[in-house]
Amino acid sequence: MANEKILLTGIAGFVGFHTALSLIEKGYSIVGVDNINDFYDTRLKDHRLEQLAGIEGIEFHKIDIEDRDALEELFKKNSFSRVINLAARAGVPYSIKNPEIYMSTNAQGSLNLLNLCRDYDVKKYVLASTSSLYAGHEMPFIESSPVNRPISPYASSKKAAEVMAYTYHYLYGIDVSVVRYFTVFGPAGRPDMSIFRFIRWIEEGGKIELFGDGSQSRDFTYVKDIAEGTIKAAFTDVGYEVINLGGGKRPITIMSVINMIEEKLGKKANIENKEFLKTDLKSSWANIEKAKELLDWEPETSFEAGLDQTIEWFEKNKELCLSINL
Repeated sequence: MANEKILLTGIAGFVGFHTALSLIEKGYSIVGVDNINDFYDTRLKDHRLEQLAGIEGIEFHKIDIEDRDALEELFKKNSFSRVINLAARAGVPYSIKNPEIYMSTNAQGSLNLLNLCRDYDVKKYVLASTSSLYAGHEMPFIESSPVNRPISPYASSKKAAEVMAYTYHYLYGIDVSVVRYFTVFGPAGRPDMSIFRFIRWIEEGGKIELFGDGSQSRDFTYVKDIAEGTIKAAFTDVGYEVINLGGGKRPITIMSVINMIEEKLGKKANIENKEFLKTDLKSSWANIEKAKELLDWEPETSFEAGLDQTIEWFEKNKELCLSINL
């Protein structure tokens, strides 16, 4: 099995980078693609790619998954055993300003890959999705919830990708695992997400932009656990299943996170409260029983241990982290 070649999209992204490292550790060969878009400072994506450069078994191509012709050239040259699609436009606020690009990347891009899986007889497709779909449902969120009322273009685009993947499973027999991620954090994390920003702002003495009063909570999940769950999903035949990958324990309030970072850095936060975002979830909390049953997966890293490793990475790469555009 370790001789298999896997197409990994979004390899320069946060989860894609860690998934690539884990796949290589397991002995798999990867063809990675990423368009290196400027949704956030591309120097962080370059930093991740630098860590992957020169590793035997990784081949990188700068390709947008919206470009079907470019993708098809890869399918012609390689015999992929499975496709792990982590390429996406992420983030809720930006999706409100630019809904078109979210649909074209997250939905049409996924459709391009599904069509190529069909045409080139790739039997396994993994789609990264989001806990944002659960807005309005009771916690802990369970996969059987009817997530038919997404409250942001980002969530809508992911829902579109999910249902199209089901259609291709039904019509063409592609085995599909949809993995819904819950608030991923860790080393080399996205600078638009709270953990990176809180560490940065507290470290440099800037103001923390806190939307709401900090009582909102998240089911934070360490990125290496997410990568491991994604890989297990890629190597488990399920037919078609949606699977939560989250911390699975009671969520942690944003204010508690800020307090923990203050303590670890030995500095006080300067908090600027702003109005709670209408498109945000008050809380998120994953029911991960299906992941335990189908994938034999559950997270191994506690929030505090993951936070320590994230801060350690930040300190090691402080010059880059302090210069990243937020």
